[in-house]
Amino acid sequence: MKKYLYDYIKEIDNLLDSRKIKEEDIQNHLIKIGFFQHERLIHLYVTLFCIFLFFVFSGLGFIFSIFFLIAFMLLLFSICYLVHYFHLENGVQYLYKQYDKMIDLRK
Repeated sequence: MKKYLYDYIKEIDNLLDSRKIKEEDIQNHLIKIGFFQHERLIHLYVTLFCIFLFFVFSGLGFIFSIFFLIAFMLLLFSICYLVHYFHLENGVQYLYKQYDKMIDLRK
């Protein structure tokens, strides 16, 4: 998803550099923003759920030590998801800036 997002950002940046923005380009961009927003929301839910499970299994680790291993794996997974979510969030915010530029340049 990260590569797809950044490839799309480059494509729109090239379109903005050409200064040939049509209304159709703006509408397509809004549709893509909607898709990326949906993806971002789903990743937020998964990230929060993994962090919640990390705390649950950390607490259970005080009862049965094997749960600390599961908590550690969830911690690693949560860190990876947070990094992924960070890139997704920043990419979507950049798409908003591109949209504003497209509105200013449209013919």
